[in-house]
Amino acid sequence: MRSEHARDRHQPHGAAELPLPRGGQTLTARIPSWPPSAQALRASFTEVSPYTVGLEDEVMLMGPEDFELVARATEVLALLDGDPRFKLEMPASQIEIVTPATPSVNHAVTSLRDGRQTLAERTSGLVRLAAAGVHPFSSGVGELNRLERYERTIREYGVRAQRQLVCALQVHVTVGDADAALSVYNAARSFLPLLAALAANAPFYEGHDTGLASVRPKLAELLPRQGVPPRIESWEAYAEAFRWGASSGTFTDPRRWWWELRPHPGFGTLEFRVPDAQSTIDDAAAVAAVVQALVVWLAERHHGGEGLSVAPTWKIEENRWLACRDGVNGHMADLQTGTLTPTSVLLGDLLATLRPVAARLGSERALERASQMLDGGGALAQRRAAEQAGVGAVAHWLSERFLQ
Repeated sequence: MRSEHARDRHQPHGAAELPLPRGGQTLTARIPSWPPSAQALRASFTEVSPYTVGLEDEVMLMGPEDFELVARATEVLALLDGDPRFKLEMPASQIEIVTPATPSVNHAVTSLRDGRQTLAERTSGLVRLAAAGVHPFSSGVGELNRLERYERTIREYGVRAQRQLVCALQVHVTVGDADAALSVYNAARSFLPLLAALAANAPFYEGHDTGLASVRPKLAELLPRQGVPPRIESWEAYAEAFRWGASSGTFTDPRRWWWELRPHPGFGTLEFRVPDAQSTIDDAAAVAAVVQALVVWLAERHHGGEGLSVAPTWKIEENRWLACRDGVNGHMADLQTGTLTPTSVLLGDLLATLRPVAARLGSERALERASQMLDGGGALAQRRAAEQAGVGAVAHWLSERFLQ
């Protein structure tokens, strides 16, 4: 799978070249016009193999001595000799590793491991590498890559764009059926807080403990179209949203539909953008395994004729805030009754439900790692590292875990 930023030039009213994964290959699909018709959207989400998974892993670039963020992304990319697995992102202190669409999490994680190892080998001496939702102590305002595709964002949002020094693990999963994909999307919104809690990995910001398990979503909210996405009633409604965005100029292509979950028209995937970047490869595998199994579980229920529950956005947002603050160590409310239950219990129940699905997908080992993360996850691990050696040592600690 290629990055969502595959094109340098926006094409809001003409032919839009967007990548589409199928059978582990990287293909280029053409949506005939932009904004797309409902028919074109349906085709994009139908003409893919079901349940493939691909990852986008955003990596921090740090100085080899002081472990501060360094704006060396273009230098790093030059060392990679055009390797298509590596992409520039908007922050100049970040590089993205992109895996191809594969049938299993195990294959995707093998690609991720190879990507991290290649990146570490090629950049040795130039930068140190780490993955987390945000850097623990560097300035929150940084340099940006002045590529054409980012110019509008930089111009429109100014210093708010400069504060987007955030790193996510984006998990793409295909469904292979347009109606099922939309049903799964609407239902999966309710699970975003649990996924966010599991993957929370950003407690520090500019050298201070924020009191949050993850400060990353609060920084992302400096830009529009963040957080829990709206319900999409139909492909006609999604097409109308893109038509309105193009007409108003607010979001002229799907890359600016920045919600924490989105149906990606170019890939034909459901893209889960809610997880923080994971400090270890094993933790990234765990998060990816949960996401893929969740999609398969929901899709199979849809295909079995079950009507999937769709919760109001505002209720999901309440749980999303609890995930942001407490990670796996807090409570969440039942979306119907309001009853509070420990988040770790809710996640444990979800993992137990998904275990048979993961066994069929071959990802039961990664799902078991997710169970181990219920003891505190990345946020608690970072805080423990800070307790031992101070916040200033956390970046070095993160770099030591990058290939684990």
